[in-house]
Amino acid sequence: MFKILIVDDEQVEREGLQAILQKGFPTCQYAQARNGARAIETAGVWKPDLILMDIKMPGVNGIEAIGRISEFLPTAKFIMVTAYETFDYARQALKLGVKDYLLKPSKASEIIATIGKVIEAIERDRAELEKRSYEENALQKVMPLVESDVVTQLLFDHVHDVHIDDMLKLLGGELTSEAFVMLITLPGEAATEALYSAIKAKVRHTESGWVGAMSGHQIPIIVFCVEGKTYRSQAALLVQQFLMLQERNAGGDFFIGIGHPYAGLEQVRLSYQEALLATANAGLPTKHRYYEDMGKQGASAGGYQDKQTEKQFVDSIRLGQWDTVRKTVMALIDRHDQTNAPLAQSGQWVLERLWIIARVAQEMGIEVEKPLFSFQVRQYQQLRAETDILLSKLIEAIVTYHSRVQPDAVGQMKQYIIEHSEQDISLERMAKYIGLSPFYMSKMFKEQEGINYIDFLTECRIERAKKLIADPRLSLKEITYEVGYNDPNYFSKVFKKSCGVSPTDYRKAIFGKKG
Repeated sequence: MFKILIVDDEQVEREGLQAILQKGFPTCQYAQARNGARAIETAGVWKPDLILMDIKMPGVNGIEAIGRISEFLPTAKFIMVTAYETFDYARQALKLGVKDYLLKPSKASEIIATIGKVIEAIERDRAELEKRSYEENALQKVMPLVESDVVTQLLFDHVHDVHIDDMLKLLGGELTSEAFVMLITLPGEAATEALYSAIKAKVRHTESGWVGAMSGHQIPIIVFCVEGKTYRSQAALLVQQFLMLQERNAGGDFFIGIGHPYAGLEQVRLSYQEALLATANAGLPTKHRYYEDMGKQGASAGGYQDKQTEKQFVDSIRLGQWDTVRKTVMALIDRHDQTNAPLAQSGQWVLERLWIIARVAQEMGIEVEKPLFSFQVRQYQQLRAETDILLSKLIEAIVTYHSRVQPDAVGQMKQYIIEHSEQDISLERMAKYIGLSPFYMSKMFKEQEGINYIDFLTECRIERAKKLIADPRLSLKEITYEVGYNDPNYFSKVFKKSCGVSPTDYRKAIFGKKG
């Protein structure tokens, strides 16, 4: 139902115009105003969709009234009604967005035709607004899922170029400035879900970055560097805000590791590895540590000769390369022994390497006890033996866990994706359903199936789309939503990449064969 306001200083003109319109558009509501001032007043209260405005009126004329109404009612459409067809009026009216003209006198058929065109334009605008509102609401619902998936893919190196590009566009485009990672490690007794939700809400409110899925009491956050501020000052402010959230949510004592900033998202994984290494010793009184400060505590990075060795160490743990992990830890002990480094310092560096293995295990969803030496080590030979025992326990716990969950987990994931392919499936959502960490689940799926879980989801959706395309009663737009996509253009892009032809051409080929 549309509201139409008729403005004219002649009552007979108003009444005559309304009588014509009521015959042509009986479902519309009508109101009248006898001058520009009353038109402004009525429009402010009644909020009409269409205003037929006489131009030449005493006091506030039509042009002035249109300008003032447009300020507080920008969606209203105007039709200029005048007996003065002059260029000056037309030019002013065009600047104010007037849609059409009615000259006095006009035939009833001309009036109906002119009003009809504008009403059709209003209907199109309404439909577009409803569509945009629906898409925005749908996007708001899926945004947290997209955000956690993007973070998981970026930090754990499961990036799929086509999908990650589109996800980044949903989150605000490609990141060209620097970013760093903060990794919050929660204690086992913390109210994790409440604290996780509070942290996500805080980061979203401050628009400071993206929060990844929580895995093994660990919450990764990609923080965007702000021009004019150091990354340390940004991190310090966030640490302060997170600690306040911790107190409100009875979160226990958590620890935050902070990596160094890197340019571009393709390198942000390095910052995550640094943040993970910085959480190795959570017993520090400050409850947070910058990775770049670790090197200041000794002659080298974590006891190694270079920081790259540390980052490769994290990757080796993730990939289950246990021979490499063992050799790296033992080589650290040998190096310190050969250089006559203080045994206490060497023992601390070795413990921190073992704590990193425990942290990565937590990341995978495996609960392990924090490794500690059972007695005070007094010789390098004892350090080697005690380290070997602790290392073997950690590796055994992780390998046993993998052997127990691997056989059935991928089958569960595939079944879940097949049954819910039309929904907004995310790693975080599947992880909660199956009971695994998002990172480990994604890694395991790719290792066993040879493809990313998003690729498998896409295959399921495209196969279903092919069947639906064969039904001529369904539009391609309907099929888009039916198979789980929110954007017909994106669906067409994915379909063409998978099938080699667009959905439209695929449908033509099917019907051509049937003919």
